[in-house]
Amino acid sequence: MNTSSKIVDAYARIVLDSRGDETIEVEIRTAKGLGRAAAPAGKSRGIKEAVPYPPGGVRESLEIFKRTIRQRLIGLDASEQESIDYMLKEIDGTDRFEKIGGNLAYAISLATALAASAALEKPLYEFLDPDASSIPLPLGNVLGGGKHAGKGAPDIQEMLTVPLNPKTPFDAIMANALVHKELGKILQKKLPNFPLGRGDEGAYAPNMRIHEALESVVEAANRVSEITGIKLGVGIDVAASSLWDEKKRCYVYENEGKCMTRDEHINYVISLIREFNLVYVEDPVEEYDFEGFKEVLKAVPDILICADDLVVTNATLIKKAGEIGAANAVIIKPNQIGTLTDTRRACRVAQGYGMVTVASHRSGETPEGHLAHIAVGLGCKLIKSGVIGGERVAKANELLRIGENLGSKLKMATLGGG
Repeated sequence: MNTSSKIVDAYARIVLDSRGDETIEVEIRTAKGLGRAAAPAGKSRGIKEAVPYPPGGVRESLEIFKRTIRQRLIGLDASEQESIDYMLKEIDGTDRFEKIGGNLAYAISLATALAASAALEKPLYEFLDPDASSIPLPLGNVLGGGKHAGKGAPDIQEMLTVPLNPKTPFDAIMANALVHKELGKILQKKLPNFPLGRGDEGAYAPNMRIHEALESVVEAANRVSEITGIKLGVGIDVAASSLWDEKKRCYVYENEGKCMTRDEHINYVISLIREFNLVYVEDPVEEYDFEGFKEVLKAVPDILICADDLVVTNATLIKKAGEIGAANAVIIKPNQIGTLTDTRRACRVAQGYGMVTVASHRSGETPEGHLAHIAVGLGCKLIKSGVIGGERVAKANELLRIGENLGSKLKMATLGGG
């Protein structure tokens, strides 16, 4: 055992996330390092992902930590990540952390990794991969709807931009920020009485239909491309599971006043891709429809068709998607699966099938930049972490610091070649 990374104490507390909701935070202390991590929370959650908390909520997770887990952590080597993550799964005994909560598992797992990296005097990304050198492209939510916004906003959940040819991390991050600013000006002209309201992730949430909203985002992206010389792609997160009505067997677009059959919905998504030259589409169909994903990808094979609710950072589900050609990109949300070990496994499986891995925040976030380290350390080509707001900017700013630390080793990720 490395004495510097031996766990000497562990503590947990309840803190708040960016929505003001309670979440769990864990501290792991070693002889020479401290790791502190809090779990984010999703509002639009996949049915198959880890259960965030046991029936008693955050407070039950806290009591479980104090009663059962704390003493078992003390004396272990924080650098032995797999062993500690396996222990958490053994204590829980369910497939989806139903007893201790996936958020508690994730907070412990990440805090342990942070403590180990501090003890070893390495940044987290280097602890995860000593050879890491690629900075992911930022995928930024600039206009939102669905569960992240209020009534009257577009039915689909996110409209995003991504810089495709930035030379530096700063250029990439600033390009998305400029799109957000430019979009605000466009929306003010189109909706003179619009108070520039924003959803959970800092994206504008205007009273608009999908078509007009996408036109506005494309216009803003084109203006910034002209100003900066950086080519910006536009994408969407349909979050189709939140539109799917199982009883009616159709996709309900409340703001559009439409109820689409499965085939109508697929054709509609494909029409949006073609009309607006989209480069990225997340969750185009509901979370059990592997064949629907496959149909969309087959129709537009050069576009990133990204699976989130379909695979929930689960290596087994990602393998299934890869085998049948259901997606060429996957969302990586560590608290969906509960541990960094399983997150790493999900990334490796996805990358083995040539899928683009997209490290992603949650709508209820914490104000740290840890996701940037996870994205770099696990070789993700995209990082989806918002554009503005302290908890979102924390990830962007950390990418800048990682870029400086990498120095001459740094290279920007590209989307060519999967």
